[in-house]
Formats: sequence, C-alpha cells, structure tokens
Amino acid sequence: MSLTSQYIQKSRAILDTVEQQSDAIQQAAQWFSQTILAGRMVHLFGSGHSRIMVEEMWPRYGSFPGFNPIVELSLSFHNLVVGANGQRQAMFLENVPGLAQRILRNYDLSEQDSALVISSSGCNVVPIEMAELFQKQGVKVVALITKQHADYSTSKRADGKKLSDFADLVLDTGAAMGDAMVTVPGLDTPVAPGSTVGGAVVVNCLKAEVAGLLTQAGFPPKVLSAANVVGAERAVSLFESAYDEHAHRLAKLYERVGIPSYVSEPGKP
Repeated sequence: MSLTSQYIQKSRAILDTVEQQSDAIQQAAQWFSQTILAGRMVHLFGSGHSRIMVEEMWPRYGSFPGFNPIVELSLSFHNLVVGANGQRQAMFLENVPGLAQRILRNYDLSEQDSALVISSSGCNVVPIEMAELFQKQGVKVVALITKQHADYSTSKRADGKKLSDFADLVLDTGAAMGDAMVTVPGLDTPVAPGSTVGGAVVVNCLKAEVAGLLTQAGFPPKVLSAANVVGAERAVSLFESAYDEHAHRLAKLYERVGIPSYVSEPGKP
C-alpha cells in the first residue's frame, strides 16, 4: 500500500468515527442553535493548532454569524517557529495557569451562551481552565478532543483533570494516539496527523446541523456565499449583513463587562 493510500484509508476510518457520533453532534447543535436564537454567541476556543478548527467554524465560506472565535495570537502564532513569537513560547504559555481567566475577563458571559473548546490532547492547562470557567458561568461546554490520544496522555494541570472533566458533552476527532497516522519504512516516527481531518468534519457537521435548526425555527442564517453560487449582488449583501450581525452580537459581550460605568448603566447618557 502506498503512503498516500495508507493516509486515505485511515482518514476514511476517521469519517466512520465521526458518523457514529451523530446523536452527540445533534445534541451540541441543539445547544448552539438555542444560544444563537437567543441573540447570544457560541464561544470557540483552541490553542496551538486547534485554532484551525476555530477558523473553520467562522468566518469562511459556508459559515454564518453566531460564533465568537477566541484566538490568542500568543498561543497560536507559530509561523516564525523560533525567535520572537516562536513555537516554544506558545507551548509554554498554553500551560500557564490563570491565563484563561484573563482572556475571559474581556467578555460578559451569560447562561444563554454555549462553548466549543478544542484540544486534541485535552491536557493543556489553558483549554482546561477555559472549559472550567465557562461551566462556572453556567455556559454549556462541548469539548472536541482526540479521545484515543487524550486517554493515554497526562494532564499538565496540577490536579490531573483534563478537558473532558469540564465538558457537558465530548466529541472525538477519531484520530490516532499521537495524531500522526502514516508509518514510513525506515522511519521510526509516524507522520501525517489526522486530528485536523476529523476536527474539520466534526465542525462542519455541527455547522450544518445548526443551520438546519435555525432555518426550521424561522431564522435562516446569513451564510457567507460565493458570487458564482448566489450572484455578485447577493454575495456582497450576505457578507455585509453577516459581518454586521456578528458585530451586533459581539457588542452584547462587551456592553456590561466587568466594572460598571455610566456608559453601561441603563437609562444613562
């Protein structure tokens, strides 16, 4: 079997694992659609390469407003690899206790909100604390992990708890332990990770299910669509209205955050 065939075969197995989670995906979509219909937002968080799944959810073609992508550059800007803003710093920071609290200090959370927290290992401190803090605020938490990898990994948190310990629902990317899936003859370390494949499939299944529920409820989402599909004029209208709706939803997360001021008090100028 060629190395390409090996990767594709393992990817098909990942698709089977995702399909077996259909009921759980529909449950998560129910929570997310309820949040969006309430005028609130589904918070998305992932450090490291889990950022990919956050951006896969929103904003991109085939996506729609209702999601709040929380992406910290200090935890996910890996492009320089070494030197300033390098990979070592990012990997260090994603295990600093208290950082999640400082991030969420920026938002006025509500029990109507929900969250998707992504971490392949489920063992890094910041995603774990994110989920814990969300739950303390009454926010429903869906965790997206690589179960096989997480089960055999050790939490970086002092008490040993993992992301799954602070999740109302756990979804699995279906990737292998260690993530890499292809064995190359003569090379003692596998290559070609699979969690991105499984994670992207899960995220887009969630997106489709949420869109279906919003449409059934009489509030079809404003989907970012290509001009060659809906026409140039409609495409521009959808993009502008979707971005505006995102701004209006986001404003609610800032309006009464933290220490009150005369600006945030009802009835004040």
